[in-house]
Amino acid sequence: MNADNPLIKVTNLEKVFGKKGEISTHALDNVSIDINRGDVLVVVGPSGSGKSTFLRCLNLLEVPTGGSVIFEGQDITDPRNNINKLRMKMGMVFQQFNLFPHMTVLKNMTIGPVKLLKKSQQEAEKTAMELLERVGLADRAGSYPNQLSGGQKQRIAIVRALCMNPDVMLFDEPTSALDPEMVGEVLDVMKALAKQKMTMICVTHEMGFAREVASRVVFMENGRIIEDNSPKEFFENPTNPRLKEFLDKVL
Repeated sequence: MNADNPLIKVTNLEKVFGKKGEISTHALDNVSIDINRGDVLVVVGPSGSGKSTFLRCLNLLEVPTGGSVIFEGQDITDPRNNINKLRMKMGMVFQQFNLFPHMTVLKNMTIGPVKLLKKSQQEAEKTAMELLERVGLADRAGSYPNQLSGGQKQRIAIVRALCMNPDVMLFDEPTSALDPEMVGEVLDVMKALAKQKMTMICVTHEMGFAREVASRVVFMENGRIIEDNSPKEFFENPTNPRLKEFLDKVL
């Protein structure tokens, strides 16, 4: 896909929290952005800037108050479109790993492809084992989540999403719940995905990852995108005073 035909086209996206008569929070304020196939878009910003809300609106985990999200030519906010079918093409990795505790690693990875993609158990297991091999966890296929470290759980969560053969991967602060020594092993998996040209949108506080792996870095503040640039320009020549202030504190 090219810039004229983006994988995801976000236009005038709004999200307001709060019922009528209550004080409302404008979590997203007129956000527009195009995301092309192969982009590694890293979204950074202070807490409460709307980063995670933006990500969750992309697959309707949060329903936007206004605006549109066109994914592969379909408006996900249009009730006539099958959001569950569209979500199958969007892998989502959360802060908390969301693995099924009563299922083995292999079962966690194959249940989606078998039930939703109608793959045979044998085919799903073959794909799962190949992915586990890639992240160095083939020997944990028979383990249960409570037998794994946090870093192992998050690597499993990533490859579980990949088992669905998604067109884009969404990462919502995937390392923020990990002990510092486990962060690297998860970022290594994400770096490998980027090298394979997987389209990725990642909300993170890991500035080193943003600088090294992103094709674009976006800075959000008060529900708006106020900078969208290449990593080099973003970190070396920030144009927005608020971004300069933010980088001075986090770098």
